[in-house]
Amino acid sequence: MLELEKRLSWVYLINLVFYIAPFFYINYSPLQYLWMTVALVAFVGCYYWVYRSHSSQMFVPILLMALIASVITPLNYGSIAMFAYVSFFIGFAYNFRQFLVGVAVLLCVLVLLDQFFVKGAPYFLLYGSALVMAIGVFGVLDRARRNSLLKEQRSAEEIKQLATIVERERIARDLHDILGHSLSGIVLKADLADKLLQQQQFQAAHQQLQELAQIARESLSQVRQTVSGYKHKGLAGEVQALSTKLREAGFGVDVQGDIPTLSAREETAVVLILTELVTNVVKHSNGDAVQISFSENQQGHQLMVSDNGKLSGLKQGHGLTGIQERLAALNSQLEWQLSPSRFSFTLPKEA
Repeated sequence: MLELEKRLSWVYLINLVFYIAPFFYINYSPLQYLWMTVALVAFVGCYYWVYRSHSSQMFVPILLMALIASVITPLNYGSIAMFAYVSFFIGFAYNFRQFLVGVAVLLCVLVLLDQFFVKGAPYFLLYGSALVMAIGVFGVLDRARRNSLLKEQRSAEEIKQLATIVERERIARDLHDILGHSLSGIVLKADLADKLLQQQQFQAAHQQLQELAQIARESLSQVRQTVSGYKHKGLAGEVQALSTKLREAGFGVDVQGDIPTLSAREETAVVLILTELVTNVVKHSNGDAVQISFSENQQGHQLMVSDNGKLSGLKQGHGLTGIQERLAALNSQLEWQLSPSRFSFTLPKEA
């Protein structure tokens, strides 16, 4: 918004037509034309200087604009247009008390010019004073408007920075939850395998190494799913992608209910949980039909993944630990039954 106004700064120079108009109906000498043209060019240069400066650096160019307008007034009474620009920038650059002082000084300058240099132009003081005061007020209002825009921009930037910090903390927490638990298990299994090898219990050591490898594979899978969850394109898109994955694995898929609108934190967690549940179905189910359902009750949003297969039992290694930890962070818990296989959870409305 502010950059656009800078690019359009030339538009506001149209008011200088009141200064240029006398060039065409008053018979000036060539030297006078030259001086008025030099004054115009210098004034426009100062105008752009002011326009591209911070308010704390506007004093010198504003002062030069006022001097140019004062010096050229005896030749061209259209200089009152220049005084209007000076008044506007005073209102824009300074607080209201400083603006009143600046306008008072300009009015005194206009009175002196009218008394000693302006001849045959009774409108000069009246029109010039009214213009200076009115345009100055516009400067004050524009200052207030721009300050409001800058505050909005700063607020938007702060919100963006806070969102980035929250997202980083969430990623760090998720990775800590995944890797902290998994690496502890890997270290424990490795130490145990080392002791068994020292005792020449090769079969038991081999078993521990196999379990270590399984933990590592599951950790890698969870990290990949977590990263995928950060990149997801919304719960609806992920449900569609998971349905495609199930169909490619030979399952019939039935999605029921309206997919809820969740917060970013809840949505990411649900995507990761559904991904893990669907992965378990593909790997371990002996059924051929899966139902993913969404519903809402007084407690909150309920999600369920079920299939027509049967499970003889559950192992925490099937990603259940990660699912339960994510749900616990949302004040929820996983519920299941084995025959037929069904997993469900409810996201509280206050989560």
